[in-house]
Amino acid sequence: MARKPLTQRKWFYILVYLLFVVIAFLPLYTEHPYDPRDTQQVIFEILKRTALPHAAWGWVFHVLTLAVIGLAVWKPQVGGRAIAAYFGLNYLVIAAVQTHAEIPTYGLAVHTGALVADLLLGLLWLWVAWKDRLRISFGDAPRWRWVLFPLALLAFWTPVAVDGTRFVPNFDPLLLLTSPDYGLAYCLLTPVFLFLLVLAYPKVDRLALHVTAFNGLLYGLFNLSLWSNPDTRWMGVMHLPLLVLSLVAVVLAWRMPEGTLPE
Repeated sequence: MARKPLTQRKWFYILVYLLFVVIAFLPLYTEHPYDPRDTQQVIFEILKRTALPHAAWGWVFHVLTLAVIGLAVWKPQVGGRAIAAYFGLNYLVIAAVQTHAEIPTYGLAVHTGALVADLLLGLLWLWVAWKDRLRISFGDAPRWRWVLFPLALLAFWTPVAVDGTRFVPNFDPLLLLTSPDYGLAYCLLTPVFLFLLVLAYPKVDRLALHVTAFNGLLYGLFNLSLWSNPDTRWMGVMHLPLLVLSLVAVVLAWRMPEGTLPE
């Protein structure tokens, strides 16, 4: 009897999950030492500063996302490859932009775990595009999966404003195309991508789905801490799409039937 490839063995994915847990807990790099108990605050300080210099480019990521989705609707035979390539490149942009910042107290600070994870995700999805291991056919998706669409739309829209130290709702329709956070923030880009992967399931590369869903679930759980502070509670709402869509995608990844794509 022929042996199953690694990508069809459950223990392999458990090891992959453990690897990404280790990556997520890599210590931050800072020019000046920080108290490990302040790790969450240092990460927050990094994220607070990363999108601002690039805010004018927000519309580009919205338009490009809609363009690759439109291509998938128009030509499904090439749309999957385009979506995988685009989101792979976007993860590399996030690795370059969102994972480090100059902080007054600590100097240059790097969110090491996020940097490594985003680089791995970007390279993995570029490989998926090269191997053509994502097939999109929106019309074949069961109706229940479309129930998740409002979560993806919320992440794409990112209706958030800053009022002093507080994050507050801002349902300006223009943010549907101009929000500076969507394409530059891992936690907002990933729910949109996961929604597309859920629609495509099971015509998705098994390893790429496991990695993307589990890493998203990790950060979705980490960001539950946003609910403990009234100033960041609305940002906690913004992270619900990541948590819910990652959980759905993890369940689907474990239930994926064999032979949906060539191994």
